[in-house]
Amino acid sequence: MDEEQVQKSEGRIWGMITRAVLVKEVKKVSSMAVTIAAMALLQYLLQVVSLMMAGHLGELALSGVAMATSFCNVSGFSLLLGFASGLETLCGQAYGAQQYQKVGSYTYCAIISILPICFPMCLVWIFMDKLLVLIGQDPRIAMEACRYARWLIPALFAYAILQSQVRFFLAQSLILPVVFITLVTLGFHVPICWVLVFKSGLGNCGAALAIGLSYWLNVILLGIYMRYSSSCEKTRILVPEDVFACIKDFTTVTVHFYIPLGISAAASTRVSNELGAGNPQAAQLASLVIMALTVAESVVASTIIFCCRYVFGYAFSNEKEVIDGVIKMVPLMCLSIIVNSCHAVLGGVVRGIGWQHIGAYINAGAYYLAGIPTGILCAFVFKLRGKGLWIGMLTGSTVDGILFTFVAVFTDWKKQAMMARERIFEGTRSS
Repeated sequence: MDEEQVQKSEGRIWGMITRAVLVKEVKKVSSMAVTIAAMALLQYLLQVVSLMMAGHLGELALSGVAMATSFCNVSGFSLLLGFASGLETLCGQAYGAQQYQKVGSYTYCAIISILPICFPMCLVWIFMDKLLVLIGQDPRIAMEACRYARWLIPALFAYAILQSQVRFFLAQSLILPVVFITLVTLGFHVPICWVLVFKSGLGNCGAALAIGLSYWLNVILLGIYMRYSSSCEKTRILVPEDVFACIKDFTTVTVHFYIPLGISAAASTRVSNELGAGNPQAAQLASLVIMALTVAESVVASTIIFCCRYVFGYAFSNEKEVIDGVIKMVPLMCLSIIVNSCHAVLGGVVRGIGWQHIGAYINAGAYYLAGIPTGILCAFVFKLRGKGLWIGMLTGSTVDGILFTFVAVFTDWKKQAMMARERIFEGTRSS
């Protein structure tokens, strides 16, 4: 049955591309990509707003918050994002295959699987100052960063639930509700952050607490929408009796994906939906269209940032050294935006197919074998310091993108469509 469904769509990709098909796909992907980008930007602005307000407390506060934000993103939030990315494959393909109840089951399963992972992360954050001093960081900055990270712990648990909820909605292309709720959350975050930072006496710790409160508000609002909205009627499950049957499948998909490849949810959703529906050519077309749109968008964004480079730094600090440093780094930043956008979209295609393990191998190889050695060489041997570290990161991203391109080009889309349907219907047949 699955093979017959896939064979109906068999044929060369170039044979199915007509002007009408291309325009339809561009419209579909563009509307999805724009709303997803807006949602991601609004979520990221929660951290940016806290960083900006803490930065106006002084140079030490800005350094501590920036250090804590980077450390917490790498050791906590990024890992949770990687685990939740497994839902992009499973929920997307289940929805494409019209196995709607499994979308809700996989989401519950993800939350149950991810929450326990937060506890060891909390221990790392609690003793962050000792780790930072051990690797040579200034003790004052390390202590400031540790204080901020400890107040950020409530946000970690909310983030684990939030990312699973977001994948639940994205798999069904229900993006506007998430955007609206995130916008409401941001509207709550700005005043509460200002009060906690400047009026409560908490200082930069208030900025961390504000992030936690905002994330939990976001989780609650999404949960209410998921529970009572008619658009989620097919996919939600009130009593998750089959949750534990899904844990094995979810863990298999996500266990290899420790280093997240970035959010490219539009590509992942479109590819996984079409593969689950048995439409390999449509999945391939979606990946081509969204890649072209991403290149165009990244060029426009980097151009705008480059033109605004002389005023960009004032949003974060009034210190002249900080602003001058931002101006010098903007050209590399713009190039990074283009490169990172391209490999992010290709990473989304890989997640849509269900190849998280391949993505993890590529990412690890690109950054540990190319990016980090190049960064160390440029920063400490050629004395480029921060610019050298950024060059290393850019090198890793470039290698990452090249390897992902090879994977996408040589993908057997028909075979992946058949495997996706077998994966989704496996439990149905056995029951």
